[in-house]
Amino acid sequence: MSVTPQIRARIAELLGRAPRGLEAVAVARADGEPMVIRVASLVNNKPFPTLFWLVDPDLAYRIDRVEAAGLILVLQERVDNSPELIHAMREDHSAHIRLRTSYMSAAVRARVRELGYTNVLENRGIGGIADFQRIRCLHTWYAAHLVVPNTVGALLDAHWRTTAGRDRER
Repeated sequence: MSVTPQIRARIAELLGRAPRGLEAVAVARADGEPMVIRVASLVNNKPFPTLFWLVDPDLAYRIDRVEAAGLILVLQERVDNSPELIHAMREDHSAHIRLRTSYMSAAVRARVRELGYTNVLENRGIGGIADFQRIRCLHTWYAAHLVVPNTVGALLDAHWRTTAGRDRER
């Protein structure tokens, strides 16, 4: 979805500030309300490895609640005990890096090299994570999941299915 002045204003309202590096609305509700935005990989000549940013306030709040309740630790323990999940997460990060690179123009890639940030963007995955088997933030994982399904997003979906609305009630 292209970013019109009205969409930019709505995203600023959702963020509580003007969006920096906004390139597109990656996911929107059926009514056009932005849910996930795509951000430039280079913002003000600094690397910004978080490609997708969750702007949907209801979904962000729902994730806030499960994070505060300790879900990251629960999911991390599950990952730590599963070679399959560890492998899947590494694959997710690698695919995300390729996707981020695909959005960069040749001029941006050249500027990244010129500024010495190639390693940052080539070695940071979803949410700018360097350790490919760690879950740092469910918001960034889920924003990316809404664009391209990933392991942690699927784990969060499964959690919500098994809690059948209890997370919403708290």
